[in-house]
Amino acid sequence: MLEPGAKGRFVVTRDEQEHASPKSTSIGAKLKRWAPILVLVVVMLVGLSFGWHEHLSLSEIIRNQQVLQGWVASNPVLVGLAFLVIYVGAVAVSFPGASFITIAGGFMFGWLAGGLIAVVGAATGATILFLAARTSVGAALKERAGPFVDKMASGFRENAFSYLLFLRLTPVFPFWLVNIAPALFNVSLPVYLGATLIGIIPGTFAYAFVGAGLGSVIEAQEALNPGCGAAGTCEVELSALITPELIWALVALGAVALIAPVVGLVRKRRRSANGAK
Repeated sequence: MLEPGAKGRFVVTRDEQEHASPKSTSIGAKLKRWAPILVLVVVMLVGLSFGWHEHLSLSEIIRNQQVLQGWVASNPVLVGLAFLVIYVGAVAVSFPGASFITIAGGFMFGWLAGGLIAVVGAATGATILFLAARTSVGAALKERAGPFVDKMASGFRENAFSYLLFLRLTPVFPFWLVNIAPALFNVSLPVYLGATLIGIIPGTFAYAFVGAGLGSVIEAQEALNPGCGAAGTCEVELSALITPELIWALVALGAVALIAPVVGLVRKRRRSANGAK
């Protein structure tokens, strides 16, 4: 209801403000909540349609090796920042082939600098996706979750750091899935970021080491097949560079992260059993 103001102007009463357009407010809140994840999905679809992900391959690194090295030699800081932005974007929109970007980083900047840039880029991109998923999918799931989902989420959050550290250390689970899954269980940002930073370091630097040694591999291939680098026909398989022993070492490292929650679960069950007697 409109009431006359002090100078003849009409003002909206408090009752009307409290009940004004609840539907429009609800729609606006939903748009705000879902906008970040929708933007990431749109960028991903645009990138896939234009074939941006096709440049994330070992053959592309080899084909453009001289160009990449020339960029770094001319302006290492600017190229490093551009590389970081590309890495963040690729991880945030879940482009396949982030491991090849890490290899490229090791090849371009060396294992130390390349590894550090990759860790920062991967952690930042993963956090962007996590926050976008938590405010949209995670919030929607929390609103509609039943007792079973609530119990499962509570159990995950109880040892979230250890579980997430295991998922990060073990190079078996898709990186994008590990970025989104904690959002569904409403894991806190500090826990997510801490476990992500620690968990991606071993694998990231392993791939950066591979990239740092890629030059000698290309030289060996060029000796056998001159011109294969520029043509992109050098036969270098990622499986030959990332050995099964390395994968199993990372899996074993990930298993160590589960020791604490497993011990805690055993103790909890023992206390429950003793209390039931």
